Amino acid sequence: MASHRRPKQPSRARLTILGAAASAAATVGVTATSASADPGQSIDDVREEVDELHHEAEEITEEYNGAQEREQELQDEIAELQDSTARGQERLNELRNSMGSMATAQYRNGGLDPSMQLFLSSDPDDFLDQASALDQLSSKQAEALRLIQEQQRTLDQQREEAGERLAELEEVRATLGEQKETIQGKLSEAQALLNQLTEEERQQIAAAEAAEAEEAARASRSDDRDYSDGSSSSYAQTAVNAATSKLGSPYVWAASGPNSFDCSGLTSWAYSQAGVSLPRVSQDQANAGTRVSRSELAPGDLVFFYPGLTHVGIYVGNGQMVHAPRPGGVVEYASLDIMPFQFGTRVA
Repeated sequence: MASHRRPKQPSRARLTILGAAASAAATVGVTATSASADPGQSIDDVREEVDELHHEAEEITEEYNGAQEREQELQDEIAELQDSTARGQERLNELRNSMGSMATAQYRNGGLDPSMQLFLSSDPDDFLDQASALDQLSSKQAEALRLIQEQQRTLDQQREEAGERLAELEEVRATLGEQKETIQGKLSEAQALLNQLTEEERQQIAAAEAAEAEEAARASRSDDRDYSDGSSSSYAQTAVNAATSKLGSPYVWAASGPNSFDCSGLTSWAYSQAGVSLPRVSQDQANAGTRVSRSELAPGDLVFFYPGLTHVGIYVGNGQMVHAPRPGGVVEYASLDIMPFQFGTRVA
């Protein structure tokens, strides 16, 4: 998602956030003009501000993802209600037509009082048969009226529900617009701060970041612990393989693959490759399985960071994860220590 607060030691770890973040504005297509550093502000001070802005953007991005998910749910519900209402209207029209046919048949019968028809009839037995038919017709009319009333009530309720969903959809879309604007604003502020770095400083940071990523990759490959007890399932390993196959893919907020990702977009996409459906939002993914402590982690477990659970990655062993880190970054290996670790979740 957005960038993440690194431990205050070592300083090299604190600087790596800047390199990938330097291209954040280009990633979202915004121009940074709204922030500036204080005179004499150190690189570490700038990094702290950028880190906080990216973390704020990350929190809002997860809210944005949730709103997008609700938007799709509402669209599906509205479409279903509209289809059901159309079918119900057809049924109501059929019932009304049937009622009209019954009324026509009764009119043709003459509408005489049954006792008078019996008095005038030359064949009482024939009349009794007709009277029975009239009684049956009256019963059918009553049933038809009841069905029409029920169908009308159902249609009114469905139309009311559809109206409520449409109103909520408008609110959700307004929220999406506000969240998008806020996210872009946070990234613009971060870029404005980064624009003050010299080219030499940026090259230094980029080199440090590349070295850190390589170190994390080596650490993930050196994990020699035995997971043969079944704590890491075939589904989990498939998800790990899927996630690592996307190393180097760009971070794009609200993206869920297959060519770009945000943090929860990567984890949900990776598990979908194993046939496991995860919720779209990191906070919901935290409840998609059994929670485990750091000492219990196995490859494939989801790992969550920050008290708000606003960042998620996939554990790969030896204290390392693969994750989509922040705007301007790419899917990469990283240590669990770069952010405030909360817990893991074993999905399958």
